Amino acid sequence: MLRLPVGERPVPEAARKEDEAGPSVPRVLDLTLRIGELLLAGGEGAEDVEAAMFAICRSYGLDRVEPTVTFTLLSVTYQPSLVDDPITANRTVRRRGTDYTRLAAVYTLLADLNARAHEVTTEEAYRRLAEIRRNRHPYPGWVLTSAAGVLAGAASVLLGGGLTVFLVAALGAVLGDRLAWLCAGRGLPEFYQFLVAAMPPAAMGVLLTMLHADLRPSAVITGGLFALIPGRALVAAVQDGLTGFYITASARLLEVAYFFVAIVVGVLSVLYIAVQFDAQLNPEGALQAVERPVVQILASMVLCATFAILLQQSRATVLFATLNGGVAWVIYASIAVTAEGSTVMATAVAAGLVGLFGQLIARYEHTSSLPYVTAAIGPLLPGSATYFGVLAIAQNNLDQGFASLAKAAALALAIAIGVNLGGELARLFMQAPGAAAARRAAKRTRGF
Repeated sequence: MLRLPVGERPVPEAARKEDEAGPSVPRVLDLTLRIGELLLAGGEGAEDVEAAMFAICRSYGLDRVEPTVTFTLLSVTYQPSLVDDPITANRTVRRRGTDYTRLAAVYTLLADLNARAHEVTTEEAYRRLAEIRRNRHPYPGWVLTSAAGVLAGAASVLLGGGLTVFLVAALGAVLGDRLAWLCAGRGLPEFYQFLVAAMPPAAMGVLLTMLHADLRPSAVITGGLFALIPGRALVAAVQDGLTGFYITASARLLEVAYFFVAIVVGVLSVLYIAVQFDAQLNPEGALQAVERPVVQILASMVLCATFAILLQQSRATVLFATLNGGVAWVIYASIAVTAEGSTVMATAVAAGLVGLFGQLIARYEHTSSLPYVTAAIGPLLPGSATYFGVLAIAQNNLDQGFASLAKAAALALAIAIGVNLGGELARLFMQAPGAAAARRAAKRTRGF
């Protein structure tokens, strides 16, 4: 035992008085699972969910716990002593949603549970958890729909469009959002929601092409795809893979693949019909770089602000996410456009800065990094490469199409790895909130 590292030695059993009444073990485990469910359903990585479950159990005096986090199932096992039988509880995660205001409230509850200044009883924790679940979204439905339209319009301006392109792209995104809401109300799976949401922006671009308008139809279609590409899910999948949660990472990657296929099928259906009617879609239109620094920086910031609204972020975090996204676009454009460097490298560097700044401010505020990171990567999403890959396939240029889709996948992975690397660099500067000592990299997933 003396040769074992201190962190791996068995914990000595603390003697408990006969009249000492501790919290009910099943109730603590159930509270832990319910909080972990909200975190996982809100998009947090498996490592962060596991660390939160450890912290909750240890705050109530349960040290011998082993939480298990997968994509759809949470489990926690508590063993009172080395000779007692373990107690296991689990919970299935069935519903997922994006509400970062609720996620921030959960982190506030976690901070209070771990604070030494005051003690939060299980009854009070359950009451606050119920209030978090009943909390209404900060933005009504019409604001979300308007934000989706403005996001698409800002993305089209980012790619070289003007005022008319902005309005057409916004109209297509609004129609797609309403169709997706209609499908969701009918109980259709998310695959079909993404499919129908991708069709109106493609149809608006095709309409501009057939009217022979001197505009940029590619910018209209690409702008409508920015709000649909599941950037956060991809980042979480890569993060889970890099931190050793391979089952959860595989499930998340499969979910991203399904959503990506849905977007491709939706756009491809419209483009295939357009090709049959001899629509002269230009596959080289988006390759012409447009350099308008002031306009593009403002458009990228508007894109990030509307993206933050779609993610149901609190108003206090929208400003930082907007500034973080503006800085990311400046770094990306400086490398990819001004210096004519590699777009993949530019994307990775910009995403790394987004992850670093977001993780630093999140650790300073003792909250999740998602509100500061997810919206800020919006201008970096590979909407243009996705669209032109689909267009080439519709025009029967399979080699060019799959090459463009492979480039889109490379850009998406560059975003994910860059954000994760930025977060890991933040660990070198600031300690995680509530941690007594820095954890070694090999012990991180064990909760020490």
